[in-house]
Parts: sequence; C-alpha cells; structure tokens
Amino acid sequence: MYLTRMRLDVTKRDTMRALAEPKYFHGAIERSFAGERKRNLWRLDALGGEQYLMLLSEEKPDLTAAAEQFGHADVSAAWETRDYAPLLARIQDGTRWHFRLTANPTKHGPGNAATGQRGKVMPHITAEHQQRWLMGKAPNHGFTLMEGEFLVVQNQWYQFRKPATGNRPVSLLSVTFEGMLTVTDAELFRRTLTEGIGRGKAYGMGMLTVVRVVEDA
Repeated sequence: MYLTRMRLDVTKRDTMRALAEPKYFHGAIERSFAGERKRNLWRLDALGGEQYLMLLSEEKPDLTAAAEQFGHADVSAAWETRDYAPLLARIQDGTRWHFRLTANPTKHGPGNAATGQRGKVMPHITAEHQQRWLMGKAPNHGFTLMEGEFLVVQNQWYQFRKPATGNRPVSLLSVTFEGMLTVTDAELFRRTLTEGIGRGKAYGMGMLTVVRVVEDA
C-alpha cells in the first residue's frame, strides 16, 4: 500500500469545481493507475492554509495529469508517495493513536415491515448523532473511542449530478472527525485503514489516517 499527498492549486478553476463536486477528483484518481480500475481511498485535507489531496492505493499512482489539472505541475515534487507498510506493521492491540477520518455518517429511515424493505438512507445531521454513529462503528472496525476524546471538526454538503446513472442528483454530507482512539483488534484495524469506513468512498469519504500517540513515561 502507498500513501500519497498532492498539494492543490485553489486558483485553478478546475480545482474549485472539483472541491464543490468531488466526482471530478474521483475521475482523475482513476486515470492515475494503469490496468483494471480499483477502488482507492482518498480525501481532501486542509493543512497550514493549503488544500491537499490524500490518496491511499495498492499501487503507486502517476498523478501527472491530476497535477496539471488540479495541482502544481510546475514544481519539482508535485506530489509525494510513501510506503504504507511500516505504519501498518506498527499497529498493535492496545496502542493509542491520533486519528482523522472523513466519512458519510448515515442511517436508514422507516422501512416497510410488510415487505421487509429497508428505509431510505439518510445522513446524520447533528454532531451528537454523527459521534454516536462513529462510536457504533468502532467495535466492528478494530478500535474503541471514548466520549470527550474526539470531535466533529467539519461538515460539508456535496450536491451534484451523476451522468453514469442518468444524470440523477447526488447529495452527500461529508463529516470530518479528529481525536484519539485505541486499537482493540490489530488485524481488523489494519483492514479498516486500507478499506475505509462507511459510504461515499468514491467521493472522498471513508479514509482513516492515524499518528501514533507517544505516552509519557
């Protein structure tokens, strides 16, 4: 696995359009790999006043075209890629990590009891319900969370049309969480890091990243 970061040029019209409609980033990412298309995790991060595209993939990407469209193709290192294996190898039961997750917390609305049909998928709107959603997901993804140790730091709606499905409208709520977690099942947590959490992965949601907490002696 490889973790890649590309700094975005927000003065470009294509970048601003993609920040509002993430389907354009999705297409550019798919074109950054040769051969059969695979689902890759990605998200947008803001750091130090800059916007970045973060990408986790099985293969090293070639972001030449993406950098020309959205980034800084004129610099010597338009993007940087690192081997993700060393971090995965450090995951152990009981270890504590700072985390950042951009996800699409959802629930099912009322269904049809007579037919067994599930209700419409709906987003969790409030920070309280978004946090409950993540705490509920944690045990099945190899970690645990404590109340008061993580926060919702950003909410953003995306609304666009999807030509591949008859130009139907798509409405997604992107929610970013930050805080601390504890690994309870190392193998399962490694799979979570590489496969993501929740819906909307094609549109920049589901990607969890971690930095090891150094405990005081």
